[in-house]
Amino acid sequence: MKPIQMVDLKSQYEEIQEEIQKSLHNVLEETAFINGPQVREFAVSLGEYLQADHVIPCANGTDALQIALMALELEEGTEVLIPSFNYVALAEVTALLKLKPVFVEVDPVYYTIDPSDIEHRIGPRTRVIAPVHLFGHCAPMEEIMAIANQYNLFVIEDNAQAIGANYTFSDGTTKKAGTIGHIGTTSFFPSKNLGCYGDGGAIFTNDLELGQRIKMIANHGQKVKYIHDVVGVNSRLDTMQAAILNVKIKHLDRYNEERNRVAQFYNKSFEELSDFITTPQTADYSTHVFHQYTMILKNIDREAFRNYLASKQIPTMVYYPYPIHQQKAYAQNISLPISEFLAANVVALPISPNMQAEQLNYIVNSVSGYIQSEMLQTNPS
Repeated sequence: MKPIQMVDLKSQYEEIQEEIQKSLHNVLEETAFINGPQVREFAVSLGEYLQADHVIPCANGTDALQIALMALELEEGTEVLIPSFNYVALAEVTALLKLKPVFVEVDPVYYTIDPSDIEHRIGPRTRVIAPVHLFGHCAPMEEIMAIANQYNLFVIEDNAQAIGANYTFSDGTTKKAGTIGHIGTTSFFPSKNLGCYGDGGAIFTNDLELGQRIKMIANHGQKVKYIHDVVGVNSRLDTMQAAILNVKIKHLDRYNEERNRVAQFYNKSFEELSDFITTPQTADYSTHVFHQYTMILKNIDREAFRNYLASKQIPTMVYYPYPIHQQKAYAQNISLPISEFLAANVVALPISPNMQAEQLNYIVNSVSGYIQSEMLQTNPS
């Protein structure tokens, strides 16, 4: 059996090695290492895939979030509503821009921002809702957009973990995650469903004015070279990384289908362990692309569980062990019990498009074996 990894990037590369090498060779032959034609080609391909009118590639997913906020030209102290059970990047760029992150509770089933709590957090300085499509599942965007319209708020979607997921509205229409709000962002970190071999990101919008402003900001605030209309940054997708993404975007739907295959195998295998494991669920309005397979442990010591699997050479991860509102840099004296519960009890198992049946059976048998031994200790016959 091949060694098990959280994400097996090497096997994925070996599968598309010839395509990748050919694409990189073209960059080396052309020597257009900054803003080469491959960057423009990828922007077009991603726009067509997402059905987004304006796609601006950038250096990484955190830059994408920062540039999106900068494009809204918000006043210092403006409040941005952010789910607390989430990676820190959104809160980080909000604070760096001298805006105020306001942390919001999440849904206990889908782990995404809770619309009912959004309304409780809206104040006179609130201007932005920033939902995160967490672990590959869409946030409830129809409700979020209704709230945003009611209160005249902007919506920035953090789509770093759910690229390719579909959102279905109550009228039956569908849109890709990241294209529903005013601005969407994503990351191409290597472990993402659509990942490059270094850093990369993108911003997308269907608003012409926002698209032009985002493009300027990402390029030193200039439309024309040496003419700077706004304060900007230097954030661009490397041509080599764009060449890799031009190959991998063609495989994205297949990768997501294979991740679903792995997730459904886990779900079915753990059905009889529901007293100890809550498996990830999928709402009627969303497809799931399983960037992570994150489950909740019930009545199980998480660290003992992880240590046992580690002894079996099975890696696990905790996304995320502390909610942001309890982090020293962003601490707020509020209670978000669902975020706090999830942070204390979730654990992620390995998931990759190319996982082998032998690996999956080994993981499932190891998890089941550990829980059964715990059951025996708790309820000896």
